[in-house]
Amino acid sequence: MPNTLAYGAFRTGRLWAAAGVSFVLLLVFSGWSWLTSLEFDERCAHGLVQGPGRLLDTRHQAFPPAVICEYENGEVSAGGTGLLGAVLWLSLAVLVLSVLPALLAECVELPAGAGAALSLTRVEKLRRTATALFVTASLFLLVYGLAAWPLVTGPSSACAAGGEWGTYPPRTLEYSLFPPQATCVYRSGETAMLNPGWVGTLTAASAVPAVIAAFGTALAWRRRRAELRGPAPR
Repeated sequence: MPNTLAYGAFRTGRLWAAAGVSFVLLLVFSGWSWLTSLEFDERCAHGLVQGPGRLLDTRHQAFPPAVICEYENGEVSAGGTGLLGAVLWLSLAVLVLSVLPALLAECVELPAGAGAALSLTRVEKLRRTATALFVTASLFLLVYGLAAWPLVTGPSSACAAGGEWGTYPPRTLEYSLFPPQATCVYRSGETAMLNPGWVGTLTAASAVPAVIAAFGTALAWRRRRAELRGPAPR
């Protein structure tokens, strides 16, 4: 029967295992970096941190999460710097280099019995790609929803959402739904962006795996349909 035919597929189990481990490490160490850098800028400003010279400025680093206090003769930092920062960058690199090849491998169908290929029916292949699509799309929607919720619920008042501004709420000049961003104008005339720059980068990056998984699912569905129709009559 056509639905019992087996085809070859790349073995991606190790890639997904590496992705899972690196993702957990990324979450744990990012959380630890964020916790250890809380209020570090305030401590620097109040002289509770001993630095080389006079304090000049403080800056916040999006990734790895860190606060860096700049002094006349050097810097003092807390959070994801040094060895911890290297671990975070390594975890991110492993995650990317595991997830993308694994998803691209799901788009390929090998001949049955090819080398050490995994033997799958097209129904099983469709289930695998659909599962990957569900996971990656859910992650993208979570990230996008958190970033774009004020824009989706009310684009013209996104800058004033979630705050008690009274008579003079900030105005929303320009906005885009992807990446989710808006230009806010305050009563003083000062302008600022609704979301930090890294939020747009994270949203766009999280869309890439979902797009690849959707492409793989579409290919698997098309192959399954062709299998059900059978060979074209001569």
